[in-house]
Amino acid sequence: MSKNKKRTASNKKGDNATFNRADIMNKIHSVFNEDSTRSLNYKQLGKLLHVKDNNTSRLINSCLVEMAKKGELVEIYRGKFKLKTQGAYITGKVDLTAKGSAYIVSDDTDKDVFIAAKNLHHALHDDLVKVYVFAQKMRNHVEGEVVEIIKRKKDTFVGIIEVSNHFAFLVPERNSMPYDIFIPLERLKDAKSGMKAIAKIVEWPDTHKNPIGEIIEVLGMPGENDVEMHAILAEFGLPYEFPKRVLEAAEKIPEEITKEEINKRRDFRNVSTFTIDPFDAKDFDDALSYKVLDNGHIEVGIHIADVTHYVRPNTILEKEAYERATSVYLVDRVVPMLPERLSNLICSLRPNEEKLCFSAVFELDEKAHIRNQWFGKTIINSDRRFSYEEAQEVIETGEGELKEEILSLQELAVKLRKQRFSDGSIAFERSEVKFELNEKAEPIGVYLKENKASNQLIEEFMLLANRKVAEFIGKADGKKTVKTFVYRVHDEPNKEKLGAFAYFIKRFGYTIQTKSAKAIASSINQLLVDVHGKNEQTVVETLAIRTMAKAEYSTVNLGHYGLSFDFYSHFTSPIRRYPDMMVHRMLDHYLAGGKSFSQENYEVMCKHSSEMEQLSSNAERQSIKYKQVEFMKENVGKEFKGVISGVTQWGIYVELIDSKCEGMVPVRTITDDFYEFDQAEFALIGQRTKNRYTMGDDVEIRVVSANLAKKQLDFELV
Repeated sequence: MSKNKKRTASNKKGDNATFNRADIMNKIHSVFNEDSTRSLNYKQLGKLLHVKDNNTSRLINSCLVEMAKKGELVEIYRGKFKLKTQGAYITGKVDLTAKGSAYIVSDDTDKDVFIAAKNLHHALHDDLVKVYVFAQKMRNHVEGEVVEIIKRKKDTFVGIIEVSNHFAFLVPERNSMPYDIFIPLERLKDAKSGMKAIAKIVEWPDTHKNPIGEIIEVLGMPGENDVEMHAILAEFGLPYEFPKRVLEAAEKIPEEITKEEINKRRDFRNVSTFTIDPFDAKDFDDALSYKVLDNGHIEVGIHIADVTHYVRPNTILEKEAYERATSVYLVDRVVPMLPERLSNLICSLRPNEEKLCFSAVFELDEKAHIRNQWFGKTIINSDRRFSYEEAQEVIETGEGELKEEILSLQELAVKLRKQRFSDGSIAFERSEVKFELNEKAEPIGVYLKENKASNQLIEEFMLLANRKVAEFIGKADGKKTVKTFVYRVHDEPNKEKLGAFAYFIKRFGYTIQTKSAKAIASSINQLLVDVHGKNEQTVVETLAIRTMAKAEYSTVNLGHYGLSFDFYSHFTSPIRRYPDMMVHRMLDHYLAGGKSFSQENYEVMCKHSSEMEQLSSNAERQSIKYKQVEFMKENVGKEFKGVISGVTQWGIYVELIDSKCEGMVPVRTITDDFYEFDQAEFALIGQRTKNRYTMGDDVEIRVVSANLAKKQLDFELV
């Protein structure tokens, strides 16, 4: 009896131990064939095969390695195996959804690849990843699995600290980081519960759902203006102060201009010169000079601060400027690309001070045709600093300081503008939302910045300089080799987006022509004229802009579709834009007969500048949203008129007519019917009543809540 018992026990134990290598491989095949998309390690397989002893577990692991060598399986990342099918590997960026799944945007395929949340393996929004694409389509779309995180987009995150007795978490503010970050108490850096802080991920084990991090900076309590502005900058990886060594380097730069330097330059100090800028500007990087020539033509000098004279290659100031790539304009502050000693003092074209410039000088006839042009280094002394409002008053009244110069340049600007639109330039001129702030930086009023004649005067001459500098370098003129240069490019609109836009505006009785690039531009210009002052103006203008491609920097000249220029660059704002510094250096080098620069190196710099420009723009929008919510928090419970500015499956966005503040009416609060989202119609449609809420509709709302932490306004329909 005891002998039989022993044998039975041995057999039970042998349920695991008697598996031979061939049996194990067959069973592994069976498990993977049940679902060819799954990836498993030896422990997971052992559990599925009811294996409990270590010897068999080791055998499973050995079989997995052998099957991968034979090509039956593929090891997608260390220790994790998948059945080898006719799948492929691609590289791309993660576009995370609100539900935690993602799509991979890749140049390797023309279709976005869906990644289920379980297959992301700790990849986050905008990370560069390697993906294994499953051979078969799943649920009518291509699916895959992240097998390697090649490069993290970011490893620092802003959030609110939650501290308990034994551990702490940072709860990130943005949906693009869906995991709380575990913070050991010894890495809290004196942060307290409820504080806003910045955490850096230091470790993320494969077996852990949450990353482990440390607090690198405590920002302060939510709701304080400086805390919130610093949080917005940190959210996008943008700095809000300069390192000490950068400031020290700026302090060492002398203000004095030597006679030797003056003698190298064309002298405009005795030519009538002035600047026109916003009333609160401190960095003046462009000035206009005016001179009547003996032949009756007008010589217009477009003088740009010679930043690269002071910021030399391979210096700490140069490296900092490149990393930042742009100044950041938040509602209540400017975060400059260059230290203030340079941006507001040495380089700034302040009145009655001698300043070094890089200039584009044009001889224009009475029809604003260019008869001659010259580019080079200059010295100027501005006679007067005008605000846009002061220059506008001279234009409107015909009286004031330098009236002859301003009125004559205004006439030329009008002609240049008319010719530009005749050539196909699109008149996108959306009003900017501006806030009136008190001494605590709290919003006490909202107004729209108008684009008046004084703004347009400066705009036309800056466009002229940018275009002609790009033409001067970019046109081959019969030469075999075109020199490397930095262009501001804007591609033609996407045909699908254009078609969807044309379909949408039909509901308002508008049409656009799509037969040619010039026909598109001309009809969009007419559309912008037709919608001006109408309720649907904001919606139509917004969608028209979204239809366009994004402008960016590149060494490959695609032209600028929106401006209808074959050649266009950025030359006129080197105090606040790094690409303008690149253009200055390249132009100076080529004027001196230098050979072409490396296109590859400059293309990398262009890409970086475009990315930083986008981050800066995002931060600016976030600061506007914050101030809008702060402004509206005193209006909770009040009713306002608005226009539907967006429609999603979750609800409708409404932009208030008076303040341009935007909030959301959640679909769950619209209770008279069950509403479904119709993407083609940009509408929520009631199942029973067929009632529609679509973009451009007038609505009246009540402000329900103003959530400063989320920068979110909640409305309900009245």
